[in-house]
Amino acid sequence: MRIGIDARFYGPVGKGLGRYTQEMIDQLIKLDRSNEYVIFLRRENFSACQTDNPKVKKVLVDIKWYGWAEQIIFPFYILAERLDMMHFLHFNVPVLCPVKFLVTIHDLILLKFPTRRATTLSPLIYALKNFFYKIVIYSAVKRARGIFAVSAFTKKELLSRFRIRPEKIIVTYEGVPEFFLAAKKINQSAAGTLEKYNIAQPYLLYVGNAYPHKNLEGLINVFASLNHEQPALRLILVGKEDYFYRRLKQLVKSLGENIIFPGYVPDADLKILYSEALAYVFPSFYEGFGLPPLEAMAFGLPVVSSNKTCLPEILGQAAIYFNPESEKEMREKIELVINDQNLRQELKGRGLEQIKKYSWGECAEKTLQAYKNNFKK
Repeated sequence: MRIGIDARFYGPVGKGLGRYTQEMIDQLIKLDRSNEYVIFLRRENFSACQTDNPKVKKVLVDIKWYGWAEQIIFPFYILAERLDMMHFLHFNVPVLCPVKFLVTIHDLILLKFPTRRATTLSPLIYALKNFFYKIVIYSAVKRARGIFAVSAFTKKELLSRFRIRPEKIIVTYEGVPEFFLAAKKINQSAAGTLEKYNIAQPYLLYVGNAYPHKNLEGLINVFASLNHEQPALRLILVGKEDYFYRRLKQLVKSLGENIIFPGYVPDADLKILYSEALAYVFPSFYEGFGLPPLEAMAFGLPVVSSNKTCLPEILGQAAIYFNPESEKEMREKIELVINDQNLRQELKGRGLEQIKKYSWGECAEKTLQAYKNNFKK
């Protein structure tokens, strides 16, 4: 087979999708030396994708996500490569894709949370773009030969929203990156790293985006009330600065210096931030998988998590849960964990067992098998 993969999200530039894209592609092209792969990348991540597999070809497609060029120009790049099959690692599939394809659906957030607060666009432009997103998602789901869902929850969401056969959807759980699993090999100075980001212990940690459905405003409110009683405690919110993080910074200006925004943190430093935290808090209203809490568990970090959507499925018995719509309950569960050392130790053990269930290698193997099955159709 000659398989194309849309890798424009590859690496940290694509945030959570970038992690999925990078791990999936790296594992696939390491695992499979029989098929040919054409990896479509943008200029900013072209050199980041490296392999010694002679059957891999990289193609520069410097086209932004979610724009008209993606729909109109990208199909010509695909056509030029004479592919047997294409794999899109997100829903943004060109409606006029000229070859058969598979698609990964991570979640249906755009359909479940069509809120103006999640955009910087004008109301009219947002309405038009949201309408077009729905067309693209519908086309991708209906036309795909196979759909990868990153959790059983996402599969259930797809089946409830679209009229598709259950057997068309394959659940492929994400994994924990190998450098996180090698948590004990940290050899750089923790104190020096924390000082670089102006972080003092003890602190609670969150890593990820600041989109409205992540419920960081709720977490900030809870921390502000908790901080009155525990003034030494800090809250660290890690994520690349964008409109949503800047908006949060404005919100916390009056709350003092105990809420810290380090911005984007490279993996080498992120290991330290995970390993030195008191607990990891994940207050999200909606997730398709929820990778950051698993990464936190790799460092023996106790996790306090929302009980919504896929999170109980993915985190199992290794987290303490709260209803994210109740700030009172969120505070109670955070206090329970930070005040009980025995509970933290118990959660550490459970977390280290839980992450063993997830492997990028296994995800790649299931993906490759789906390629073979769909090639025969």
